[in-house]
Amino acid sequence: MKRFLLCLALFAWLSPAQAHKPSDSYLSIDVRGQQIAGQWDIALRDLDFAIGLDGNGDGELTWDEIRARHAAIAAYALQRLQVASGAGPCPLQVTQQLIDDHTDGAYNVLRFHGLCPGAAPSSLSIGYTLFADLDPQHKGLLKLSSDGHMQTAIFDPDSPRQTLSLTAPSRLAQFGAYVKHGIWHIWIGYDHILFLLSLLLPAVLLPAARERQQGLKAAFFDVLKVVTAFTLAHSITLTLASLSVISLPSRWVESAIAASVVLAALNNLFPLFRGRRPVAAFVFGLIHGFGFASVLLDLGLPQSSLVASLFGFNVGVEIGQLAIVAVFLPLAWLLRKTWFYRQLMTVGSLLIAIIAAIWLLERVADIKLISG
Repeated sequence: MKRFLLCLALFAWLSPAQAHKPSDSYLSIDVRGQQIAGQWDIALRDLDFAIGLDGNGDGELTWDEIRARHAAIAAYALQRLQVASGAGPCPLQVTQQLIDDHTDGAYNVLRFHGLCPGAAPSSLSIGYTLFADLDPQHKGLLKLSSDGHMQTAIFDPDSPRQTLSLTAPSRLAQFGAYVKHGIWHIWIGYDHILFLLSLLLPAVLLPAARERQQGLKAAFFDVLKVVTAFTLAHSITLTLASLSVISLPSRWVESAIAASVVLAALNNLFPLFRGRRPVAAFVFGLIHGFGFASVLLDLGLPQSSLVASLFGFNVGVEIGQLAIVAVFLPLAWLLRKTWFYRQLMTVGSLLIAIIAAIWLLERVADIKLISG
C-alpha cells in the first residue's frame, strides 16, 4: 500500500512535466524610425485552450479550423500586447497569419506592423499579458532589434511591462540577459532535469551494493564527475549548433533526449552502464546540447556580441544545473538510509522511465498522449 501511495505521489509530481518545456511564445520586434514590424509565434495548443480552435472537437486542428479563427486569434493576442513610445501608444495591426513548427509543436505566426507617434522613439514600453490569467508559468521571449542592434527580454505574469532602450545595449547587459535565459531554460527543461537526476540518484550509494553507503566526500566526487561530463558534452554541441556548424532535425534530437532519460532511469534498476555513468552523461550530453541550442536559436544571437551572448547562455545553463545539484546532493545524503530513498531509486526510476518512454513515442510518432 505504501508503495502504491508513493507511486501516486511521484506520478502527481511528474505529471506536469508532460512536454519538453512549458508554455512560451516568441515575439520579435524590429524598430526603424517610427515604424514597427513584428512577428509573434504562439503555440496552437495554448490558443486552442484559451479561445478554442478545434471546431469539430475531434482533437485535431486543421488549417481550415485555424483560418476560421484568424480574426479571434488576432484580437485575443493584440489585446494582450501593448507597445508605446514616449509620445504615446503605437497601435498594432496584424497583417498576416501563418503556421510554423517549433521543437514542441505547431505555432501560429502573427506578423504585424505599427506606427509610433511623433519622432523616432529612443525607447519602447512593452506590456505583455498573454495567457497571464490562464498559465502563471507562461513566458514571452522578446527579441528587439533597432538600427542593427539586438536585445532580449523575458515577460511573465510577475513582470508584464518593461521599458527597453533602443540604443545599443552594453555587452555586459546582453551577457546578463542571456545568463537569465540559460537559467530559465534548464529549470523548465523537465527531460534534461530528469536525465541528470536519474544519473545522480546512485551517487550516495555504492553501485555494487546499494545497502552500503559512501562517504559524503566520495558522493561529492561521484556527482562532480557526472555533472562535469554532462557539462562538457552539452557545451560542445550547444556551441556548434548555435553557430550553425552542425544541424540536426529537431524530432531526432527530442526523441534521442527522451531515450536518454529512459536509459538513465533504467540504469537504476538494471546495471546498463556498469559504473560508467560519467561516460553515459558525456555521450548523452552531446545530444542534450542540441536541445539547449533549440531555444537559443529561437531567441537569436546578436552578431555584435555573439560570443558573449552564447557564453552567457551556457553560463546560465550551468548555474541552473548547479542549483539543482546543490539542492539534490544534501537531501539525497540525508535520506540515503531511508525507505523513501530506496523507493525513489526503484519506483521513482521506473516511473521516470515510463513517462520518458511516452515522450519518446510521442516524439517519434508525432502524436499526443500526455503532452499538452
